[in-house]
Amino acid sequence: MAYVIQDGATLPNVESFAFNPISAITSFFDGWKIMGKPFQKRQQVPEGVPSIQDSGVTAPELVNLSILHSDFRSGSIINSCRSIEGPHIDLLVKKHIAANQKQWAIGPFNLYDSLNSKGQHKCLEWLDKQAPNSVLCVSFGSTTSMTDEQIEELAIGLEQSEQKFIWVFRHADEGSIFSEDVKRGELPEGYEKRMKEARMVVRDWAPQLQILGHPSTGGFMSHCGWNSCLDSISMGVPIATWPMNFDQPINAFLVTNILKVGIPVNQWAQQEIVSSSTIAKAIKTLMASKEGEEMRKKAEELGGATRLSVKEGGVSRMDLDLFIAHISSSRNLPYLLLTFGRQQKEQDQNMKKPLTLHHANNSNNRLIQLLIFSLTIMNKLFNNFATDQLSPGEG
Repeated sequence: MAYVIQDGATLPNVESFAFNPISAITSFFDGWKIMGKPFQKRQQVPEGVPSIQDSGVTAPELVNLSILHSDFRSGSIINSCRSIEGPHIDLLVKKHIAANQKQWAIGPFNLYDSLNSKGQHKCLEWLDKQAPNSVLCVSFGSTTSMTDEQIEELAIGLEQSEQKFIWVFRHADEGSIFSEDVKRGELPEGYEKRMKEARMVVRDWAPQLQILGHPSTGGFMSHCGWNSCLDSISMGVPIATWPMNFDQPINAFLVTNILKVGIPVNQWAQQEIVSSSTIAKAIKTLMASKEGEEMRKKAEELGGATRLSVKEGGVSRMDLDLFIAHISSSRNLPYLLLTFGRQQKEQDQNMKKPLTLHHANNSNNRLIQLLIFSLTIMNKLFNNFATDQLSPGEG
């Protein structure tokens, strides 16, 4: 598609826009570092920001190609919102990073997507029986892998924390994906039986956004893929960060050092087995301490602002309206190639935070729906591509 982007830029009635599915802080700081730190922002460049190049899974050729393509686009659509990343979105607009290019932050897209499913997952029924904010959700995405030794330490740490939890223990957690001898990961003997009453291990798919939005969920242990961060932040749930690779260390830095709605389980620079005692300590801090309670209050406030951002008059909704106005103006000729499917309107009654997108009652309504549908599909396709190309991490 590279040649299409370049050729399109030569036509007088065509504009190309990049869809940015990663965080604004990742986009800014990596572009800034690649360009040789051309300027210093005294108050907006915090110390210790990790680099996506340090993850070891991003080919320099891919980064360079992305920079090259930036010359052919008119702007970017960002899967974030100003309530979460306002300062970094503003930095992207600066001419040093995106000269003469507009940036529209219209996310999080998870708030536009339907959360409804046929029937209720067993873990949601289990959550209905638990006390408010008493359960830790543990999930490391669809492809992040751990060694057998680390799985055992995590299992013991969860048990030692004496906190209730839902552990989404999927196939990717069951050993190294690079090993030719693929085997089912094993938990300590008798573990699931001991955990049966007060904890839950889920070995198949689980509705992460619904779990995080349940009143009983009070914390989230995550690898900090951007979509997982958005899920947790938009639901007002603090995060125990455990980044693995790609953009995850930068996202974790945003959560713990800037937004201050999380606590690190493992620092990115420490590439070693995390002990059960370290894991248990982090969980107790997040779930059963004054420090954790303060994080939870901040997370709930941030979540509320994030959910408001996609409603009528919200910051993301205003950016969406501005983008629609731009591409539908008389000097532009937008062509929409995807069809829009029927949108479900019902909402899960168990959700403590309503997720409703209020569409404008005007002629742009259909275009807004089509755009959101298209971007949601692109976001999911990107994540599928990223997990295939960047394993064992999730984009």
